[in-house]
Parts: sequence; structure tokens; C-alpha cells
Amino acid sequence: MTFTVVIPARFASTRLPGKPLLDIAGQPMIRHVWERACRSAAARVVIATDDERIRAAAESFGAEVCMTAAAHPSGTDRLQEAVHGLGLADDAIVVNVQGDEPLIPPAVIDQVAANLARETDCGIATLCEPLDTVEAFLDPNIVKLVRDDRMRAMYFSRAPIPWPRDDFARDRSRLPEGFLPLRHIGIYAYRVSFLHRFVGWPLGVLEARECLEQLRALEHGVGIHVAQACAAIPGGVDTAADLARVNALLAAAP
Repeated sequence: MTFTVVIPARFASTRLPGKPLLDIAGQPMIRHVWERACRSAAARVVIATDDERIRAAAESFGAEVCMTAAAHPSGTDRLQEAVHGLGLADDAIVVNVQGDEPLIPPAVIDQVAANLARETDCGIATLCEPLDTVEAFLDPNIVKLVRDDRMRAMYFSRAPIPWPRDDFARDRSRLPEGFLPLRHIGIYAYRVSFLHRFVGWPLGVLEARECLEQLRALEHGVGIHVAQACAAIPGGVDTAADLARVNALLAAAP
């Protein structure tokens, strides 16, 4: 099995402008992401950006860079432009690693690529982890999912799913005993042929309601394989507090 990692890195960010270039332990954040991706089994690791500042920084530490347009309706559309520009074959597998995940374990990159290679009837593979607090379960910023007995996604939602009706009728202060809802982790492996189809589809009805791109794929009958992550994935960097947390974690690392 061979696969390519593409790391989207946009300069614009509402909460943290220039986020990919923010300093973490003396290096720009995008370099940490790239180095971890390079420790995976990927045959190729590419940074896809719309900004010359990010391009210059990435090339300074030896990364391959693919330039993309500044405006795209979704992150998946941006990825499709990148794989088209890289000339990847329709049956190639590409893993989308977010550019704000400087602590992502290389093992989960390999895991999601291997899962898609094995599940030949799926167009996408992604990962999940159990939720263990009622606060996280009810948080609309945390995407939940349900899957069938073959580990295919049935639905993704910002709403708390599945809803433990009888247990919550008695007590909503904690999760019921033995109830382990699943949190979606936003790392994806795609078949390139799926990406080319995806960009030709209009915005999905469910996608528009939930603001979740993966629902467009489900609405078109695309199989999405969802396995539990083989390693814990620390949170990414969305806020200044996240940036301080990651710096502290790296400073404490041996």
C-alpha cells in the first residue's frame, strides 16, 4: 500500500491569523505537522497552501508545496485541487492531515490509509474516539457519529447521538453506565476518484444544515469507514489557549 499525505495550510484564520506560521517550540506550527506526517509510511507529504508566506516557510525546511486557489467552498474542494495538480491517479489514496494538528501521531495517519486500502467498497476512511463526559456529548462543537456493525458511518451530527432516551429521562447530569458515544476525529483518507466526483455535487441538504462536509458523501451513498483511533490524538490549535497548551506539552516532552 502506498499513499500521499496532503496538509492544507491557509494563512487566513478568524481567531489566529497566520496560524500555520505561529511559533511552537521555536518552529512554525506547519513544520511540526509536516515532520509528524513524514514519520508516517506516506510515500509523499505535500503542503497545500494559498499563501506565498507559507510556501516560503515550508520550502525553507524542505517540504514539497502545492499552491491552491484562495477561495474554495469547502476543504474537500481545496484538497481535490491539490491532488489534481499533483497528478495523482484515480485509484490513489490521499490522507488529509489538518495543518493545525502539530501533535498528530504518525500511527493514526498510517491507520486511516490502511483502513481505506482494505475497505475497497468505501470512498472515505476516518477515525473516532469514545466520549466520556456529558458536557462533551451535548457540545455542538464536538461532532458525534453513529456507525453500523461493519464500522460504516450511518450519520454524523453536532447533536448528541444516539440519544439515551430512558436514561436521560431519569438523569442528564452524567452519561449512562456503559454508554460510550463516539466523537469524530477529523482525519480522512480518500480515494482520488471520490474527490473528483465530490466537487461536482451540489451542496447537500444535510450538509447545509449541520455544516459537515462528510454528509454530502453520505447523501450520495458513499461508504465511510470509521474505526476507533489506535492512538490518542491531542487537540489541535484553534485558539491562543490551544497554542499555549501545545507549547507546554512540547516543552515538557523528553
